[in-house]
Amino acid sequence: MADEKNKTDSEEGDPIEEIHRHLRQSEGANLTADPRAPNAWDRVRLARHPERPYTLDYIGLLFTGFTELHGDRRFGEDPAMIAGFAHFHGQPCVVIGHQKGRTTKQRQQRNFGMPKPEGYRKALRVMKFAEKFHRPIFTFIDTPGAYPGIDAEERGQAEAIAYNLREMARLRVPVIVTVTGEGGSGGALAIGVGDRVLMLENSIYSVISPEGCASILWRDQSYAEEAARALRLTAPDLLEFGLIDRIVPEPPGGAHMDHAEMGQILDAYLADALASTRDQSDAERITRRYEKFRAMGNFHQAQ
Repeated sequence: MADEKNKTDSEEGDPIEEIHRHLRQSEGANLTADPRAPNAWDRVRLARHPERPYTLDYIGLLFTGFTELHGDRRFGEDPAMIAGFAHFHGQPCVVIGHQKGRTTKQRQQRNFGMPKPEGYRKALRVMKFAEKFHRPIFTFIDTPGAYPGIDAEERGQAEAIAYNLREMARLRVPVIVTVTGEGGSGGALAIGVGDRVLMLENSIYSVISPEGCASILWRDQSYAEEAARALRLTAPDLLEFGLIDRIVPEPPGGAHMDHAEMGQILDAYLADALASTRDQSDAERITRRYEKFRAMGNFHQAQ
């Protein structure tokens, strides 16, 4: 029964502690070789863990002098999207990312990390500032997806996402993307077109949530675990497909267990990613970025 499969962790009695134990016993980023490693559904649950670091946490851990910018200059402010200027290892940069809340009040204010069109337009506005002042861009993805409400649709949600995809492909400055938790559909991809795409080992990245997929294919959300396996949404899967560039290992037990250590690990990966793009010319950077995303997927020409 669906109700039985959708019980919370506390009702089931086990799982999240068992997943933590498996994680502590596993070494390296590619945990799929370890039979004790978390499966796809385990990683979905870890990616959604309420204590994982969010964008503002990473800003505090990795950047200095952060100044947040607000509003899209067309409609209003969207607290689900964070954007502003900062310094990374002393170098001026721009930081953009989804922001979920921890308390009930914060989650409502941040709309559970689901941006509306003004959030994506704000993000692009700040990216254009970065390009104007020759500053690299760091984006942090952690969203179930773009907000699907009627007000968002009325203000052009799909157009805002599509416009971001086109304009990010043309940016002349380095763009380093990190999937830190959930990478949900176009809501994630709208800030995910980068020269380097990193993914934390217990994060997920997919065109649809397992629950949404199960509702479509089986007409029953209780099949979400099966859908998670079929979607191949884990970091090792996506690295194998060439959709991401590197997997960032997490502290034993997961990123939520030690924010400071997670910050130290990610700092080194971001610095390396930025260094790999620093010497490219603008034309070379744009060409490589275009070729990178153009190569994704399989295409067949109709006869």
